[in-house]
This record gives sequence, structure tokens and C-alpha cells, in this order.
Amino acid sequence: CFSPQAFNKTIEKDNSLAVGYFQRGFVHLQLEMYEEALSDYHMAFSHLRENPFIDYKQLGLRHILYAWEVLYSTAAVQCHLQQWREARVTLEKAVVWRPERRTAILELALERVQDHLFLEPMLVPLGELFRPRKKEVEQLDSKDFLGKPKVISSIIPNDEYIGFEPLRPQKQGFYEPSANALR
Repeated sequence: CFSPQAFNKTIEKDNSLAVGYFQRGFVHLQLEMYEEALSDYHMAFSHLRENPFIDYKQLGLRHILYAWEVLYSTAAVQCHLQQWREARVTLEKAVVWRPERRTAILELALERVQDHLFLEPMLVPLGELFRPRKKEVEQLDSKDFLGKPKVISSIIPNDEYIGFEPLRPQKQGFYEPSANALR
């Protein structure tokens, strides 16, 4: 059985995790907590930050969350709330977000909404999301994405100092800027 508490803990750890809101919205829908589900789907869509999808493979999670799926599920909740007009508008917005504009599933959904029939929400396949492969988790080492700092440009000849500091006192005779350089 699904539990919103597990997703609550996930969202508390990373409240920008769109897929966490997406999954919790599905759980709320299954529990007939429609207002909460609608809120979660709206949050999931806003956390997509106008991207057509988020690929969670970077996190070791084998799922891609698409904006059109979030909108489709939002329309499914709106149907349960008897908000048929809003559901239609949401589905029309989902058509714009559908990759390559393949809209057969959305056209069918629009017909169902027109006939006041409920939609089944999209969901993340079971076992796909919050269970990265053991091999991937074991290989999670800290990575140095920035690399070693190095001097790219300096006004001091042969300067090999690496780091940040206030102006260093100059060695006598090593480097003395001209009056024009000081201006």
C-alpha cells in the first residue's frame, strides 16, 4: 500500500524534487484526497521550471518525468473534482508539452473529459524511482567537479600562486609596476 508519509520525508529532504510531488500526488489521488493531489501536481509542474522533462538518471534513478505527464495527471484530479472545463484547459496545455507533438493519448483524454469520464493518472513504474541499483550506490564517490585551481592571468610575471587572498606585498625588485600601470 502507498503512504504519503514516505514522500513527505523525501520532499522534506529536497523540496525541489518534482518527482516526489508527482508521486505523492498519485498517492493522494488513490486515497481520494483530491485537493492535496491537485496541489502536489501543481507543485511538481512548477518544479519542472518550464523544462519539458527532468531526467533523474543523473541521480541514479531510472526515470524521466515529463511535463505533459504531470499535466495529464493534474487533469485526472480535476475530473474527480468535477472541474471539467479546467481539465480540458490543462489537457490542451499538455498537448503543447508533449514531445514531438504525438498527441493520440491526449486526444483520447480530451474526448473522455468532453464526455465527463474520469482519467487514470500517470504514475512512475513501481520500483523504478527511489531504488537506485546497489552497484550505482556503491560507486558514489565524492567527485571534484571544479578541479585544481590554477593561475590563468596575472599582472605579476611567473606568478604561480593558487588561491584567493588580498593583495600580497611585493618583493623588492621582483615586480614594480610602472606609473602608467598604477593609473
